[in-house]
Amino acid sequence: MKSYITPYLTLLALLLVSCKTDYAELPTYTGNEQLQAVIETPAGSNHRLIYDQEQKAFVNDIMAGQDRVVQFLPYPANLGFIPSTEINRNGKGLEVLVLSERLETGTVAEVLPVGLMQLETDGELQHIVVAVPARPSERHIEATNYRALSVEYPAVKKILEEWFANANPAANTNFVGWRDERFAEKEIQRWMRL
Repeated sequence: MKSYITPYLTLLALLLVSCKTDYAELPTYTGNEQLQAVIETPAGSNHRLIYDQEQKAFVNDIMAGQDRVVQFLPYPANLGFIPSTEINRNGKGLEVLVLSERLETGTVAEVLPVGLMQLETDGELQHIVVAVPARPSERHIEATNYRALSVEYPAVKKILEEWFANANPAANTNFVGWRDERFAEKEIQRWMRL
């Protein structure tokens, strides 16, 4: 009797493994036109996690052959990517930083872009969309656009500038500037996969 059960259990296991969510293939916008963000590294963590598209799993980022651990203050917000965007040949999605309470790895959140931070890392321009939760009940920062972020929360911008400039000394990262939510939306559109 065991010989009949084993193939079925193997098939069931294969089906469960193949049913993993492919976070990179989720739509950029929900049906009600709300931008989505996939969280990789939760706020408060020092361990950089990334989404591996081949494994369809969140894994530790590797730097110099070891798990990447930020030897600085923990991440000040939730870092992830915008699904169905691609900024390089490796399939890396456009980064997004969600200003909210800690969101666990794998959380898919509806967000509002409030700006875009420009950094230069090892000579390459890097864009990070800065966003807040779309649901007002989940927001602790009440800014819903760049002007409000700048006027009501200028310290948030300074903290993010300093954190990204200092979190990885080996990367030689410099803060370049801020852009508004309209620029952020254009960048999202620019990198969306068709």
